[in-house]
Amino acid sequence: MSSAKDIGLPEALERAAAALPGDADEIRPANGDPFALLSLLDVEASQRVMEWLLANEPVAGSELVEAWADAGGDAAALIARTDGSGFPKEARKALRRAHHRMRSRGESIPEPAPQPIVATLPKVVDEIAVSLVSGLDPRGTRMAYIVENDPSGGARLFAVALDEARGVRELEVFSAGRSKIKTFIRECTQREEYPAIEAPLEAIQALIARSAVAQPTDSPAPRSFVEWRSHIADPAEGSSTPGELARAALAAGGELEAGDLGRAVVLVRDQSIGPWPPPNETLSEIVQRLDDVAEGVVVVSAAAKQEQIDRELDEAVERVFDAGFATCTANRFEETAYIFWRADASEDARACLAAANAFRGSKSEFRELGRAMLEVVLAPALKAMDRPPEKAESSDEPSTVSP
Repeated sequence: MSSAKDIGLPEALERAAAALPGDADEIRPANGDPFALLSLLDVEASQRVMEWLLANEPVAGSELVEAWADAGGDAAALIARTDGSGFPKEARKALRRAHHRMRSRGESIPEPAPQPIVATLPKVVDEIAVSLVSGLDPRGTRMAYIVENDPSGGARLFAVALDEARGVRELEVFSAGRSKIKTFIRECTQREEYPAIEAPLEAIQALIARSAVAQPTDSPAPRSFVEWRSHIADPAEGSSTPGELARAALAAGGELEAGDLGRAVVLVRDQSIGPWPPPNETLSEIVQRLDDVAEGVVVVSAAAKQEQIDRELDEAVERVFDAGFATCTANRFEETAYIFWRADASEDARACLAAANAFRGSKSEFRELGRAMLEVVLAPALKAMDRPPEKAESSDEPSTVSP
């Protein structure tokens, strides 16, 4: 697995461009050159980009600070007033080194502000504009959040429950003061299970729009979504979802081809991700067929019984992962890649992208992974089939209850 130390400034700036879409048109033309970047960004944008790098890519952020500290002018002034509190250790050390060099040149460095910067918390205090997305739960549902200024004051929050197979499940719209919104965002980003992470607004909108297209006819979207659809699910043409951003970034870094499908199988079997089951009626049919296998033969060897189960599971993979559900599963793996990518788990992100590729290919490419997903879903039924009938039904065994 690659670490943050493997990421150079050019790739880190590409990640910054994805996370700061409003500054992307100025970031990308610099091609990773810190001085060209400085000439393209205004002072406020320079601060946003530098702070994002220090918080999220501290090694690359340190490289940028060193270059800008020696550039003088507005860049040096920006670094001089930047307090390292709240940034990762590597970033704090880079700022201290830069401040020391600047003091040695006779430049004035302000005292640290009494309130530390919380680098991991989206900045919703001064500008109420943030968009976040969570990972997928075992059924394949995730949350997307969009926060914006409320015309009547305070902030407005859209909380959307999304599912690649079942469309838009819920939409709640809240208006509240900034402090409450800040508290809510902190809780979302710091919760233990499925924490929300930042993603560009247009990527979130593209994700919501794609889920809406998958809305089943027998399960219409919430009425609130119909009202707000044009506001939260109308991205610019060609906008990428978060997963597509991860794919593009890893491909740009030359890492995509190393994706390991076997790693994806491990992630599914240890329940780090998935298993994202098919509809309940499909599962019920598979369980019934497995029960028929277990009850259809009175005397059968363990090997023969396992062979029958294996055959039934292989056939279930063929039936379950038709073109529609395979595409849905591919999208889920790709979106999970974004979560791993933003967590600097590049190996797992590549594995998920490899899985997405497999589910967009032939059934032979994803058969093993599809089988693993079904086995996790069907674990209770498969375990029951392994129980010897005489132990489950015999009444001749001695009681374990004390008199």
